[in-house]
Amino acid sequence: MAELRLGPLLRYADGASATVWVEASRPCAAEVRCADGAGGTAPTFQVAGHHYALVTVTGLTPGTSAAYEVFLDGTRVWPLPDSPFPPSEIRTRTAGDTVRMAFGSCRWAAPPADGHDRVGPDALNALAARLAADPAGERPDVLLLLGDQVYADETSAAIRRRLAARRDLSDPPGSEVADYEEYTWLYYESWLDPEVRWLLSTVPSCMIFDDHDVIDDWNTSAAWLADMRTTDWWQERLLSGLMSYWVHQHLGNLSPAELAADPLYAAVRETPDATDVLRAFAATADTDPASVRWSYRRDFGRVRLLMVDTRAARVLDEDGRAMLDPGEAAWLREQALADPGSCDHLLIGSSLPWLLPHLVHDAETWDAALCRGERGARWARFGEDLRRRADLEHWAAFPESFAALAALLAEAGSGPGAPATVFILSGDVHHAYVAEPSWPAGPPDARVLQLTCSPVHNSIPLSIRLGFRFGWSAAARVLGRRFIRHGRCPKPPVDWRRTGGPWFGNQLMTLTLGGRSARLRLERARRDGSLTTVKESLLTGP
Repeated sequence: MAELRLGPLLRYADGASATVWVEASRPCAAEVRCADGAGGTAPTFQVAGHHYALVTVTGLTPGTSAAYEVFLDGTRVWPLPDSPFPPSEIRTRTAGDTVRMAFGSCRWAAPPADGHDRVGPDALNALAARLAADPAGERPDVLLLLGDQVYADETSAAIRRRLAARRDLSDPPGSEVADYEEYTWLYYESWLDPEVRWLLSTVPSCMIFDDHDVIDDWNTSAAWLADMRTTDWWQERLLSGLMSYWVHQHLGNLSPAELAADPLYAAVRETPDATDVLRAFAATADTDPASVRWSYRRDFGRVRLLMVDTRAARVLDEDGRAMLDPGEAAWLREQALADPGSCDHLLIGSSLPWLLPHLVHDAETWDAALCRGERGARWARFGEDLRRRADLEHWAAFPESFAALAALLAEAGSGPGAPATVFILSGDVHHAYVAEPSWPAGPPDARVLQLTCSPVHNSIPLSIRLGFRFGWSAAARVLGRRFIRHGRCPKPPVDWRRTGGPWFGNQLMTLTLGGRSARLRLERARRDGSLTTVKESLLTGP
């Protein structure tokens, strides 16, 4: 009899359809049955000895909530027996509904992975507890997870014990994961947490990777990548990371129509064992990144979300260094400017913040100039070493890309039919803040903000707290200008100011978007397992 190994995860949901992702213990038919008669079935597909299905649910009624159950070969496997949680539901939207989006990044696996929680309470656990206590209350319409859903390079004690039982940890990559099978352990550890498992079964989710989903500083520079390729373990790690990301995260980002038109998804489903098919795809993504698009668009009524790949889509050559390759940049521009007047709010999900504390921005721009050779070979070597040690690889470290995004945001936010807001949603930096840009020619019609929220569940060292507080200060701006002069760097095309934060803790932001109005709430997880509101503000509208 087939058993449910992981999931269900409710991924996509619109007014009439949804997708539900599961992993089963053996080949079988997965079925979702809703209380209102809607449902769907899908056969499992196999990758590296694991069996997955993404079930498209059809027949849903707009503006309703339908409890659902999961069956494998006709046997009910969800809800779990004696579950303490309310039934998992699929809630559908109608045109004009208010949209609530909760977002954050950087979630290190929660207990019981280690039996204790060394990094404080988990914001996703706290959100799950609140929703379970009041099933009819306010809940997010979608959960945006902006990178570092798993940590391939920072494993827990429980994972390290499993690794040690499988191979010699004195050989690289040591206590980091090495292949697809070990990646699956990370997802089990993270998504089998009872509260999070139920939360992901009942709140739709959108995901994008960041560096720790593969390795810290992934694609930070051409020199970094060349060094990694000299090791005998990197190729397997990268291919396994991309394969497991496609299966566990990317597939669920796509709508039913996109899935039906996806040749890779068709090939995976048609072959008895899709391991080689998916491995060949990952190898192509490695050797020809521009041929693969991990970015995607989701529309929630008049709210447009563009989730942007800021890791695999990079151009790393120092002479043409860019955060997005030309095809990716063209896609982002096309989607941001498409159909003027069709959206009230434009959201760009970038795992890495566009606007940073001024000192950090100036240091990254200066370092990019050094690595480019502006001050000679010795400074270039110093710059590369500093870039890796200090993680200087955000948008500011790609100055031309930073400027191009500034221009695009101004254009998208201006003119007839401009949205009310243009927000860049980010994580990565283990604190939260709001920053507002200003353009020399004057502000666009839309309100443009950088909204950064991190971590969901991770450590926040004192050095980060002190460094980012100082980074926003007037003294830091003076120091940053010295870096800029030394690197002979041009002035950035925008200035910006911090209008909220910095806030520290395990936290989530929620945007509530209705009509032309936008409201932001920041909540922090407490030791008692609850969420407390740290800041709530009206960003635009009545």
